[in-house]
Amino acid sequence: MIQSAPITERRYVVPLVLVTSLFFLWAIGVNLNDVLIQHFKKAFGLTDSGSSLIQVAFFGGYCLAALPAGWLMQRVGYKRGILIGLLVCATGTILFIPAASVRVYGFFLFALFLMACGQSVLEVAANPYVTTLGPAESSERRLNLAQSFNAAGAVMIALVGSRFILSGIEHTPAELAAMSPAQLLAYQVSEANMVKTPYLVITGVFLFVALLIFLTNLPEIHETSMQGLDASDAKLSGTFAFPHLIKGVIAQFFYVGAQVGVGSFIIRFSEFTLPGTHEKAAAHYLQAHLAGFMIGRFAGSAVMKKVAAPHLLSLFAGGSVLCLLVVLFASGTAPVWAIVLIGFFHSIMFPTIFALSLKNLGPYTKLGSSLLVMAIIGGAVCPWIMGRISDGWNIQRAFVVPLICHAYVFYFAMWGYRPSTVANADTALAVPATEVE
Repeated sequence: MIQSAPITERRYVVPLVLVTSLFFLWAIGVNLNDVLIQHFKKAFGLTDSGSSLIQVAFFGGYCLAALPAGWLMQRVGYKRGILIGLLVCATGTILFIPAASVRVYGFFLFALFLMACGQSVLEVAANPYVTTLGPAESSERRLNLAQSFNAAGAVMIALVGSRFILSGIEHTPAELAAMSPAQLLAYQVSEANMVKTPYLVITGVFLFVALLIFLTNLPEIHETSMQGLDASDAKLSGTFAFPHLIKGVIAQFFYVGAQVGVGSFIIRFSEFTLPGTHEKAAAHYLQAHLAGFMIGRFAGSAVMKKVAAPHLLSLFAGGSVLCLLVVLFASGTAPVWAIVLIGFFHSIMFPTIFALSLKNLGPYTKLGSSLLVMAIIGGAVCPWIMGRISDGWNIQRAFVVPLICHAYVFYFAMWGYRPSTVANADTALAVPATEVE
């Protein structure tokens, strides 16, 4: 048990509320991708590995933009960085309109990549910003609470996506082969156009929030210096002197890979395990999975008042491992409901790993945040590996990938999270000033 600390101070309540709205917004990209995979698989006749390129493009953008975002944050501060991120997101989402008109899969992937770059900037800014808006001892709770609204957004986005993007019109390969060229073209045009209105609305939401941020006075938080070293003086190479951060980056890579891999193939797995299941019916399992994710986020934030964050993380990682064993070796409805339950266990992992990894970094906090966001590339790698296994064997055996991922998260929660020693911090400070940032 641990003693509860205030979640924040009164002077930080309004900034915390406003920045928390960003967590709701980036649920849009991540969770609509799960719907887009099924939608584009049908619209473009893709294989499982081909449709997984959606996650490769999206999380590739996250990874490539993360480090520049950290440097950006060092120079322009949190508020301007957030505004830049929102505008880049809006640029990516508006490109869905011409992409749908020309019906080029690569154009869609580019739009997703650009949107992900913007969301990467938001992640690098908002996660460490929230951890600093209050007492250090309640940073994990505070970040879990803020991330709870990301989970709420995930549930809403899944509902909206399945309602407005999935047409419910499915054809067998034989039916598609029997179509005339004109009929096939009309079908593909109709499916591609399904994304236009949702992404136009999403663009408007990003721009509206950017306006609110612009008009609001957000306090600029400066991380604690180490022996006179400020954030502007910190070098990337100095972050490697904090072993718990490096282990956290690896844990975040595996966690995000597992989360995205599981979510990406829930619809496909339901159709495989329960033959005859329609895509809209299978989407209900995805919605239930995300509902569990949301419940777990709010519940986890409350439980952390009494239970230490690393201990709770180890319990949730162990629960995920048990569920994945059911997915791999059971049959019937049991593995499908095990996947649904994994959503609950996934809930606290991202913010808890993030907060634990940033402990004691001082002026290296922004760069440490960049590395943790770069680790989101796991969301591109693991689904692609799962898609290859699915194409070569079957979708059920592909879930060995998230099983391995969660085994590492369990290790991090038990041993790897322990903060670096003072000696490590001194080593970081000794990095020569001539090194390239």
